[in-house]
Amino acid sequence: MSDRSLLILPGDGIGPEVMDEVQRVIAWFGDKRGLGFAVSEDLVGGAAYDAHGTPLTDATMARAQEVDAVLLGAVGGPKYDALDFSVKPERGLLRLRKEMDLFANLRPAQCFDALADFSSLKREVVAGLDIMIVRELTSGVYFGEPRGVFEEGGQRVGLNTQRYTEAEIARVARAAFELARRRGNRVCSMEKANVMESGVLWREVVTEVHAADYADVELSHMYADAGAMQLTRWPKQFDVIVTDNLFGDLLSDLAAMLTGSLGMLPSASLGAPMANGRPKALYEPVHGSAPDIAGQGKANPCACILSFAMALRYSFDAGEEATRLEQAVERVLAKGIRTGDLLNVEGATPATTREMGDAVIAELEASL
Repeated sequence: MSDRSLLILPGDGIGPEVMDEVQRVIAWFGDKRGLGFAVSEDLVGGAAYDAHGTPLTDATMARAQEVDAVLLGAVGGPKYDALDFSVKPERGLLRLRKEMDLFANLRPAQCFDALADFSSLKREVVAGLDIMIVRELTSGVYFGEPRGVFEEGGQRVGLNTQRYTEAEIARVARAAFELARRRGNRVCSMEKANVMESGVLWREVVTEVHAADYADVELSHMYADAGAMQLTRWPKQFDVIVTDNLFGDLLSDLAAMLTGSLGMLPSASLGAPMANGRPKALYEPVHGSAPDIAGQGKANPCACILSFAMALRYSFDAGEEATRLEQAVERVLAKGIRTGDLLNVEGATPATTREMGDAVIAELEASL
């Protein structure tokens, strides 16, 4: 039995079919690279609600706490729109993030050269783009108290509180600095210290953490609005960006569109190290469940496959194998093999979800 454990949660919509291709890739690494995994599978989201009346059972949650990493496909769909908020499919994902305390959300924005023309920006601006946004995921304005809608002076008032502790800022800053050491060794911290006290504290704590333990990493600071402008002006100036929950939500989605396709974008959410030294971890594609094409073999599995590549790199210290997989995907795209979301290019070869998986595995074979 392998000492590397994975919990597969395919979820809803296209989740199961893209996860099928990931499972084939996982099996390839076990068979051809001696990198085996103990894999278990369970339900989340609408699939779990249909079976159990809840988007995530306590048993599945307990299993997620035990394994080295969770791989999730997608959750949700119009079938579940009328459900009470407490049992909507998305609540299963949110519970995983909260109870696993996954405080660092890693959102890469990588533009493969073959896809540079799919971006709304000029090719020279995005070709070769490879940046990472580290978003604090468990605090900030989305969780702060007090919050709510109430009456004041005869009118309704909506209130949300931006709140960060020193410890919450420090741990996500450390995650960003550690990540930068594996990449280009540069971190840009983004906040609004010019108008927000939480931003003042954010800048102070990031600076203190840097001075104490990461002086070898280049650190810069930028206001988040200026950062958004710079991401669309010249994004390749950045390596790692670290920011809070709200600004991270906005900036990571902005950066995602620089690459041209949500179907190509993976993500990771990481927590504190477990007893074996591996971080609590959840990996998932950025795209949604796309129920309109579910079960038709049209879904692009690359984002989910690349999410597994992130698991290889950040959970299992297998950076060389992660690169092998990423390069296999890049070579497939360079050959013009495309699912429907990427077909509007001359000379492209249409591929089903399974054929895309076949092509990636063929490139993995060719790398041996």
